Amino acid sequence: MSEEQKNEGAQPVNNEQQAQQWNYQGQGAVPGQEQTGYTQPQNAPFPGQYPQYGAQQAQYGYPQAPQGMPVYPDQKSRVAAGLLCIFLGSLGVGNFYLGKYGRAVAQLLITVLTIGILSFVSALWGLIEGILYLTGKNNPNWSYDGNGIPLRD
Repeated sequence: MSEEQKNEGAQPVNNEQQAQQWNYQGQGAVPGQEQTGYTQPQNAPFPGQYPQYGAQQAQYGYPQAPQGMPVYPDQKSRVAAGLLCIFLGSLGVGNFYLGKYGRAVAQLLITVLTIGILSFVSALWGLIEGILYLTGKNNPNWSYDGNGIPLRD
């Protein structure tokens, strides 16, 4: 079957008809044609425009800090960090909790690679670290998590 025989049954379509089909209600599907009858949807964010959530924080129960104090919604607990370091210090769980991954991996590797023989070293390390987290409220080395956010009491 030749190309001419295939096209015999098809009706010729001019560019104006094709443009009308593509440009449903003038919404600009054809390049160079003006967009008519199209309006921007209401309440749709534009690129670079984001919803404002600051005024809604009190409504949803986010923590409110005293005047002049920053709010840290993901603050870690000093007590939880201290207890995790004391009881699971040989595995580095307290440091994983605080986001101090270098220390945590070191404690874990000491315990695992020595098949528990030197686990007393990392356990002692965890005990001392836990006590320092519980008592070192004013010391900057023991008052912040791995991201620099202060620990809450």
